[in-house]
Amino acid sequence: MGEQAAYRVNKSDEQWREELSPQEYSVLRGAGTERPFTGEYTDTETEGVYSCRACGAELFRSTTKFHSHCGWPSFYAPSADDNVELISDRSMGMVRTEVRCATCGSHLGHVFEGEGYGTPTDQRYCINSVSLRLEPSAQQ
Repeated sequence: MGEQAAYRVNKSDEQWREELSPQEYSVLRGAGTERPFTGEYTDTETEGVYSCRACGAELFRSTTKFHSHCGWPSFYAPSADDNVELISDRSMGMVRTEVRCATCGSHLGHVFEGEGYGTPTDQRYCINSVSLRLEPSAQQ
């Protein structure tokens, strides 16, 4: 997954395997995808901050989360543009844009544009729940 020197958090494949569950490792480090409508954050409306499950870096805020009914949590923007890395993905016979954590290079999901959801950015960051950890706001 990317060149290790490019990320602030660098761990060996063995270290990632020790720290992550098999499903987390498959998605975060192997660019896998969890089955649609099975993730813990797909429909949650809890206010808070979504961080990378692998390294803890902030990625998204609940204020940009919306219901896209696609089977995965959807956000219209990251909490800061430099929190995520966008990479051209030509796998599976199509061209998509992969979203990775800019801190550790872990796979999060994909971003799509122009789908008509009426969000401020006209983007849908389609993110695997297993790639995220939600820290609820203090008001909860």
